[in-house]
Amino acid sequence: MLKVGLTGGIGTGKSEVSRVLVECGAVLIDADRIAREVVAPGTPGLAAVVDAFGEDVLAPDGGLDRPRLGSIVFADAERLAVLNAIVHPLVGARSRELEEAAPEDAVVVHDVPLLAENGLAPLYDLVVVVDARPETQLDRLVRLRGMTEQDARARMAAQATREKRLEIADIVIDNDVPLEDLRRRVRDVWAELVRRAQEPRQQPQE
Repeated sequence: MLKVGLTGGIGTGKSEVSRVLVECGAVLIDADRIAREVVAPGTPGLAAVVDAFGEDVLAPDGGLDRPRLGSIVFADAERLAVLNAIVHPLVGARSRELEEAAPEDAVVVHDVPLLAENGLAPLYDLVVVVDARPETQLDRLVRLRGMTEQDARARMAAQATREKRLEIADIVIDNDVPLEDLRRRVRDVWAELVRRAQEPRQQPQE
């Protein structure tokens, strides 16, 4: 099994990269999706979030009002740390369960937005970073996701710097390119991941 950490700042196109990797044959473990599952209605995770932030973060249907919660935590580093302390251990436990269920010869890609922020690079055999210029990120967030510029800049500022992400990268995928160019680059990266997965691993010395 080759364990790959995939990360990138908001708006860099990491989700498209993960989709192409899945098409190629990767086993994807999506931390964002798991983060939604662990705070679904009726979960201990949601109860803990409500205890910390109040019932104002609940939507009328009893689920988590993610935009409301986001507007609180991404403008306040201390509140963001409180949320992360609740959610991250739950996500980590579920991610380990999914990894253990994957085939022994799989390339397992962990899609982890906050990989750099939380110092998680040592958990993986290698780290792939999806990179784009900050102005590209901002344009995508405003034009494609409908965020205000202020909200988009706050989300970007709450994450690691571009330089910090690049420092931990074993492979960088430049996504300041058209979609088809990106897909071609990702397929090339997949070929490299498969090659590395097939390399014999060194046995620890006794």
